[in-house]
Amino acid sequence: MTLDLRNRIGLWSAAILTSLVGVVNLVSAVTPNLHERNHWLKQFLPFDIRASGHIFAALTGFVLLTLATNLLRRKRIAWLLTVGLLIISILSHLIKGLDYEESLLSGVLLMQLLLMRHVFTAKSDRPSIAQGIRVLIAALLFTLAYGTIGFYLLDGKFSENFNWGDAIAQTFAMFFTEDNPGLKPKSQFGEFFADSIYIIAASTIAYALFMLLRPVFLRETATLKERQQARDIVEKYGCSSLAAFTLLSDKSYFFSPSGRSVIAYVPKGRGAIALGDPIGPIEERKEVIVSFQQFCQRNDWHPAFYQTLGDDIDLYKSLGFQVLKIGEEAIVDLKAFTLQGKAGKNLRTAVNRMTKLGYEAKFYQSPIADELLRQMKTVSDEWLQLVQGSEKKFSLGWFDEAYLRECEIVAVQSSDEEMIAFTNIVSEYQVNEVTNDLMRHRKSIENGTMDFLFISMFQHYKERGYDSFNIGLSALAGVGETQESGRLEKVLRYLYKHLERFYNFQGLHAYKDKFQPRWESRYLVFPSLAALPDVVVALIRADSGDRLLDYFKE
Repeated sequence: MTLDLRNRIGLWSAAILTSLVGVVNLVSAVTPNLHERNHWLKQFLPFDIRASGHIFAALTGFVLLTLATNLLRRKRIAWLLTVGLLIISILSHLIKGLDYEESLLSGVLLMQLLLMRHVFTAKSDRPSIAQGIRVLIAALLFTLAYGTIGFYLLDGKFSENFNWGDAIAQTFAMFFTEDNPGLKPKSQFGEFFADSIYIIAASTIAYALFMLLRPVFLRETATLKERQQARDIVEKYGCSSLAAFTLLSDKSYFFSPSGRSVIAYVPKGRGAIALGDPIGPIEERKEVIVSFQQFCQRNDWHPAFYQTLGDDIDLYKSLGFQVLKIGEEAIVDLKAFTLQGKAGKNLRTAVNRMTKLGYEAKFYQSPIADELLRQMKTVSDEWLQLVQGSEKKFSLGWFDEAYLRECEIVAVQSSDEEMIAFTNIVSEYQVNEVTNDLMRHRKSIENGTMDFLFISMFQHYKERGYDSFNIGLSALAGVGETQESGRLEKVLRYLYKHLERFYNFQGLHAYKDKFQPRWESRYLVFPSLAALPDVVVALIRADSGDRLLDYFKE
């Protein structure tokens, strides 16, 4: 749902007021009760019950602070939790000292949230390690603040009065040592407060640890039924070099209302990044995209489509999306491919040289034997050390034995049958085209080894009757070259020209271009410029498998 100005203002004010209530609860929890109210209240409630009100006020304050940003993102679970905590907060303030001022503030926020209940429709994010770490840091800071503010404000409750520095030192001492230097309570409330620091610390850190460990036992994945349904659709309607990668285990699936179309996506943070265009009957294309938009709005995600073809660009634009060219895919025409003549001289030379040295390209059909997988793993490990990186995901496969066992494997082997390099072949289903995925080789190889591998594949699949061979995306190639290119594409063009020392964009493009492919544009489709940073971060996380530091290694 799209919010009007009134609801947006209400949302911001609710989030800010929730943070304010959290801070007020913290300060109120460490402040002694007013004498007149406390004198009247203690006739009905013993000290232990009144003290528990302070504890609950502090804990609700901590959780409300962690929920404020989620309210701003319209999370339904955050709304439910906040409503429940505000009720507890109101009761806590009344029990601990008839603090009706704080209760009134909580009550105003409660009424606002109840009146705005229709706004909070977004589902919660999938659990993540990052969420747990953020809450753990917040728990430590909150407990430190609780102790520091309390010691500073509670003059006369201890044998000495604490300034800010002493209050911080005393809190740290209680946190990290068994003794409490200088801490001698002079009143029942002072003794309670000292003990309450341990209760607050234990409670907030336990909550944070639960958030940290939650990804381990609450991780969501596509069900076996969904994976089979997606496979059936892809096998029937798949028609791109990305089709096979939509079936890998890192994908989640969104199905059209009819169940005949599928969008394979990976949710990361605020982004839900779909791999390629929707797959299914062309007449359902608009319906499934609109449904996916609505699905993402309910989850507070930004929908995006990565490496789309040019066929549906106008459709995406008509639905409010922005379109950015991100590169070109190289497709070799196998019918026209030849090593004869002047054009094929250099390629012919590479093949003849490798053949004379005793190298051979071998093609292995699935299922792949364990011994061959073992050799491939050795080559793959050497390659990963060579590039100082980790496995990429999302738009590529990775070294997974179950995945590779079902692929056709092409390997370059020496005269003594040692594997030097390999690649795996994936299907494009409804297109008479073939493409490869992993390209791995040993640290030390003969010059021309990879040329030999590609040329051997071109000849082999030409003989098998394929029309073309897709050798993959050339990132940023052809971006920002026309007068119609937008400012963002021209920025990417600048990066393409000036980041060559870090990312070999132009070198990879030149390598593929020597096989004389035709180049087809590929695009990133995203909701708006404001959403683009979240989309890019989500894409990087999906591609790197959340190993961001490895992603930026050369």
